[in-house]
Amino acid sequence: MASPKTPISPTSPRKAKKDNSFLEYITLGRKKKNKEADDLDKEMRDHIEEIESGVRCYVPDLNELEEGEERLVVEKGQQSPSVQELIKVLIDWINDELVSYRIIVRNLQEDLYDGQVLQKLVEKLGNIRLEFPEVLQSETGQKQKLRIVLEECNRILGMDQHYESPLWTVEKIHGRDIIAILHLLTALVRHYRPPIKLPENVRIEGHLYKKVNGELRRDINPIAEQLTMEKEDTTAHYERDAFDTLFDHAPEKLEVVKKSLIVFVNKHMTKVNIPVQSIEEDFHDGVVLVMLMGLLGGYFVPLHNFFLTPQTYEEKVANVTLAYKLMVDAGLHKPNTRPEDIVKKDMKSTMRVLFSLINRFKSVS
Repeated sequence: MASPKTPISPTSPRKAKKDNSFLEYITLGRKKKNKEADDLDKEMRDHIEEIESGVRCYVPDLNELEEGEERLVVEKGQQSPSVQELIKVLIDWINDELVSYRIIVRNLQEDLYDGQVLQKLVEKLGNIRLEFPEVLQSETGQKQKLRIVLEECNRILGMDQHYESPLWTVEKIHGRDIIAILHLLTALVRHYRPPIKLPENVRIEGHLYKKVNGELRRDINPIAEQLTMEKEDTTAHYERDAFDTLFDHAPEKLEVVKKSLIVFVNKHMTKVNIPVQSIEEDFHDGVVLVMLMGLLGGYFVPLHNFFLTPQTYEEKVANVTLAYKLMVDAGLHKPNTRPEDIVKKDMKSTMRVLFSLINRFKSVS
């Protein structure tokens, strides 16, 4: 997704006078607002508010059950903190994968049940294109598309293409069964091993409902489902690079490399009177990274596009995520490190990102 960019005029005050104040820089940004930037800002803020307000639980309409049909239901308010954490991790992962489609998932049950988002996710992860017969957006059409998507998921995960896993059936996913949705998504994470960390040993409890003689019956004792293991190893495996060698075998050279990176950053950040001093402390909130990308690319990132004074962990992650998007827009590969690694002040991750910028923009004055 291309981010709003406002080219810097050769005759702009910032070009004519190196010591422009930061206030003038802000004023310039405010004059460059446009509708696309406003829309992006609203989407980002809505997403943050959704996360901070907690994960909502949708309880499906059990009256839709057929005679003899059973469904395991997690009732409102019964999600444990670990389950809520797992849901948040998965939502962030999906949104990161689908950012180029301008898709924002806020609730797994309400946004994934019809197969549309799952289709885009599977296509993105597998770098494939799913072909569908022309179907109407009726319940029957939704289930028809969902069946094709789940068959592709089963193929990817090494199951028979036409074998319907009992953990995630068409009826369960379309019925907004949160347990089935979580089983499917965690299976995809284990297969593709994206740079995220699933919370470990997550169990979810639900009550079994069954329709008997037209009436709903609920088991008294809850049933527990294991969603993640005690030792989840789902993070991506990267090849060791020069930074691993530097940290492990040449720590005496670490300060030299850090100083070189800071010199490069300050060559540009001093143009807006915001010099940096520390790799560990000055990049974790994403503000410098966002502004640095604008300076390197010759455009101004409107201030309402990111959090200028981020207060929460989520706001900092949003800033770093935006910086990553700007890097991709500039022709760089998406960083292997997670935005969360930068926010947590992982020095090796931060240095990797800055080194990639040096390689790409070393000729920029």
